[in-house]
Amino acid sequence: MFGVLEGTGFEVIEPEFEACFIGHARVERLWTGARWSEGPAWFPAGRYLVWSDIPNNRLMRWDETDGSVSEFRNPSNNANGNTVDNQGRLVTCEHLTRRVTRTEHDGSLSVIASHWNGKRLNSPNDVVVKSDGSVWFTDPSYGILMDYEGDRAESEIGECHVYRADPETGEVAVVATGFYKPNGLAFSTDEEWLFVSDTGVTHHEDGPAHIEKLKIGEDGKSLEDRGVFAVCTNGVFDGFRLDRDGRIWTSAADGVHCINQHGVLIGKIHIPEIVANVCFGGPKLNRLFIAGTTSLYSVFLNVNGVK
Repeated sequence: MFGVLEGTGFEVIEPEFEACFIGHARVERLWTGARWSEGPAWFPAGRYLVWSDIPNNRLMRWDETDGSVSEFRNPSNNANGNTVDNQGRLVTCEHLTRRVTRTEHDGSLSVIASHWNGKRLNSPNDVVVKSDGSVWFTDPSYGILMDYEGDRAESEIGECHVYRADPETGEVAVVATGFYKPNGLAFSTDEEWLFVSDTGVTHHEDGPAHIEKLKIGEDGKSLEDRGVFAVCTNGVFDGFRLDRDGRIWTSAADGVHCINQHGVLIGKIHIPEIVANVCFGGPKLNRLFIAGTTSLYSVFLNVNGVK
């Protein structure tokens, strides 16, 4: 069932992509049995990966030391996106509770964000932590559109924004508006830019299926100039991560797309199901973990990821 899969592999679109992969490395399926895999996050100290199985209302755990898979948390409040903060703690977006939480070292949960201007958030989707400890997250309405990934409800805010939670005061502030369905997000390696995907085409005719690039202001808290960085050629860009050279490795309907610093699609890793998110892991951060619809995949690359 597991191991190297037929029908997967690397597609070179631009010659520069050839330097990014290892010729004999192959895509491996590490586990299968999910309904909708999302939000992989790597924990280097424990040598394990945590990811979400949203409809099954659980967080899963893959152990690098022996390849075993177990339930990390059940129920998970329909957890979606995950990341690891600067103190090695799990930060999670929860659809069911419509909040962002942090798992403390003792296993208890702390709420980072649940409301804005006295109104409940829609359904936080993906999250990243900046070097200053601030938590940035997207809040589309996917978790309240149906009962499959949360509870069907009306949006109290009425719009879908990108937010920042202050590490000192806990204040939750809107940093970007004008999105249909803000989804994945990641900082550039120098933290001068924030990349945000908009998957609005899923529910809006002629809606966007692209990644935007937004300039971070001098205060480190606000966003200024913005524009479309790359448009998806197959499905939508959901979650993504950057490598140390500034390339974006992003989910798509046919696998993983690699986009260079100029927004050019240079290559693909084909996966036999829709990919929702990715992250880098392993001791050298040169292993890409891939959350496919039902399965967890991985492949070793000739690049190193950003935490």
